[in-house]
Amino acid sequence: MRLHLAPSQITALVLIPLLSVSLLLSPAVEILTEVQLRAALLIMGGMVLFATGALPEFVSALVVLVLAMLIAVAPAAVVFSGLTSTACWLIFSGMVLGIAITETGLAQRISNRFVPRLSRSYLSLISGIVFMGVLLGLVMPSSVGRVMLFVPLALLIAQSCGFEKGNNGQTGVLLAAAFGCHLPTFAILPANIPNMIMIGSAETIHGWTPQFAEYLLLHFPVLGFLKALLLIGIIVRLYPDTPKRNNQPAGNGHFSRCEIRLMVIMLTTLAFWMTDSLHHISAAWIGLAAATLLLLPGIGMVSAKSFNEKVNISSILVVAGLLGIAGLINHSGISQIAGEKVLNWLPLSPGSDLINFVSLSIGATAIGVMATLAGVPATLTPLAEQISTMTGFSLEAVLMTQVFGFSTVVFTYQSIPIMMAMPLAGLPMKHAARLCLILAALTLLILLPLDYLWWQLLGWI
Repeated sequence: MRLHLAPSQITALVLIPLLSVSLLLSPAVEILTEVQLRAALLIMGGMVLFATGALPEFVSALVVLVLAMLIAVAPAAVVFSGLTSTACWLIFSGMVLGIAITETGLAQRISNRFVPRLSRSYLSLISGIVFMGVLLGLVMPSSVGRVMLFVPLALLIAQSCGFEKGNNGQTGVLLAAAFGCHLPTFAILPANIPNMIMIGSAETIHGWTPQFAEYLLLHFPVLGFLKALLLIGIIVRLYPDTPKRNNQPAGNGHFSRCEIRLMVIMLTTLAFWMTDSLHHISAAWIGLAAATLLLLPGIGMVSAKSFNEKVNISSILVVAGLLGIAGLINHSGISQIAGEKVLNWLPLSPGSDLINFVSLSIGATAIGVMATLAGVPATLTPLAEQISTMTGFSLEAVLMTQVFGFSTVVFTYQSIPIMMAMPLAGLPMKHAARLCLILAALTLLILLPLDYLWWQLLGWI
């Protein structure tokens, strides 16, 4: 019997042994313990499986989780931390919320308001969705909340534009919503977890807190606005399509009781998300409370039949596997070792402003790959004074260079909101993986030099 392999499977079969041998022959072997080496090999193999799509994504997740336990690289609490993380419960809550928004007709009503204005062309549609996501970043500080509210709406917008499930148009609209409400908003101070970690640790360790306007002026023109334009261009090029003009009237009559009840639940949930600094309740448990209300007979709007048919458990397994990889990276100590090595490898010296800026930006990006986005400020903020001495940059400038690193997503596992958005949208993770890689490459090639020039113009370096 002849075994037929897809190109992605052949690629994985070539890459995994090749990368494994490269790691085993590299000098890194000398500084890694046996357990760390096993973990590094497993992490590398898992990332290849996810990147190539050689196996169904939930199968790749199970392979990583099972092998991690069989070769004993970490305790079960670490390996399966993705299943107990708030991210999984946020995905579950978002799925239930998305079903409710769709079935009550509320999403269609909102869609009918916007689609006639956006569907003049595919470019205007994708641009409108991306910049709607960016605007959400100004009023809603939780990227997780933005994803949960915006992706179900984008599904209806795609449907209203005549895009069928799985075609270019629907994929483009959903990617525009997921990435638009997340990546450009790193340039807005309170809009994402990594920049809030940076603020808190910079204030605690160094006694400095950036101001909203100062941060926005320094980062938004390049890492916000220009990155949004770059994102639009990539999506339009990768997923070309033509929307059908929607001539439905803007209104659908009076709101139904179900729509009003759902809006009350959504607005209450949003209010709790936006005031989490006051009550300190995790966004996951707020979302889960809302999902539970939506499932209760007589109160909710999601039937048991809809729940069983539309909640995708395999998507949760995919996220659990990716979060398991992130957990293994941190538990094994690979991220700390990598962070120190990256800093030692950087060609930093006073007076070499361009080399220093590029080195710190790329170094922060590399640490984000190894320690996830939240690991960038956690790793680099304590080293800011040392880096300031090595470069001649001010302490504030050194701290701000982190933003380039944690706003550049190379692999999907680095970002929980992106991992959440794909199952909510019903898209294979490979679309997000491809977009991440292309956008990261163009960010380094185009936006990094422009960012340096902008910093010089403002007098930061």
